Amino acid sequence: MGETLAVCYLETPLGTLRISGSQAGIRAIQFLDEAPPVPPEEPLPSVLTVCAQQLREYFAGQRRSFEVPLDLCGTPFQLRVWELLQHIPFGETRTYLDLALALGDVKAVRAVGAANGQNPVPIIVPCHRVIGQDGQLVGYGGGLWRKEWLLAHEGRPVQPRLF
Repeated sequence: MGETLAVCYLETPLGTLRISGSQAGIRAIQFLDEAPPVPPEEPLPSVLTVCAQQLREYFAGQRRSFEVPLDLCGTPFQLRVWELLQHIPFGETRTYLDLALALGDVKAVRAVGAANGQNPVPIIVPCHRVIGQDGQLVGYGGGLWRKEWLLAHEGRPVQPRLF
């Protein structure tokens, strides 16, 4: 920690993404609902340009998984959940209970939900692929409309919310 993180911005169908990281890996991706600031004129670590290119390919329908180093900061439990999320295949979903069971603790459903909600690198660590037990879309830091868009982009039918 303590190193300076570089930042780049990427325009996507979901709005602008703010990508931050260092040569060690991507630290965060954030959805922006406002125009990004003008970035300073300095060279970016190659990991950021590779990440931006892979995200462009994902949004163009040319990429189903990511091969970019991550530099995640979290508790040991969060890191385990985020690792598990990366194994949910493109176009598939899992429930919070599925993830808790995969971690070996059926009682960890709420903790899994909390860790999922704290995922700092959405899309690359595909927390959008986690749905409620009843198949409903629940919780997404970028807004449920983005989660619905991502799942539809991956060819996953989405159950609309009834209420």
